[in-house]
Amino acid sequence: MVARPHWEAIGKCDEWDTPSYVIQAFGDTFDMDVAHPANRPTSVPCKNWISELSLLKPWRGFIWCNPPFGQRNGLDPWLTRFIDHGNGIALTPDRTSAPWFQRHAPHADLLLFVRKKIQFTRPDGTVGKQPNCGTCLWAKGERGVRALVHARDCGLGMLVTPS
Repeated sequence: MVARPHWEAIGKCDEWDTPSYVIQAFGDTFDMDVAHPANRPTSVPCKNWISELSLLKPWRGFIWCNPPFGQRNGLDPWLTRFIDHGNGIALTPDRTSAPWFQRHAPHADLLLFVRKKIQFTRPDGTVGKQPNCGTCLWAKGERGVRALVHARDCGLGMLVTPS
């Protein structure tokens, strides 16, 4: 058996919804949810969403990106695309020592480390247990920065400007 670093552990479930209090803290709506699970309602106020092959389709406007965390290093292509798109908010674990975090964080315009661990919701509506790590929100673009500042002002967490 090969020992895996903590940040490469695979979760039991890859589909988790972000609680509405997180989304509401941004004080804004989104043009597109780029990682929305198919055939499910959303708490994300957006005009459009992508449910399949999201990394291959065009992203437009101010986007929300809560990508699947399950695959080893699976966040890498999502964060590459998010940074290249340059306009939105992404949600990831706050695994600051993970290679994908170290690679992409310097390219974010602003980061917000959520004050309390978020209890995400399963597809059936039940609330999950407390996760093993916290959450980091990433901003790209002026609108994303404004949204994270608003979230901080609402008490959601602490801001960090990458250097």
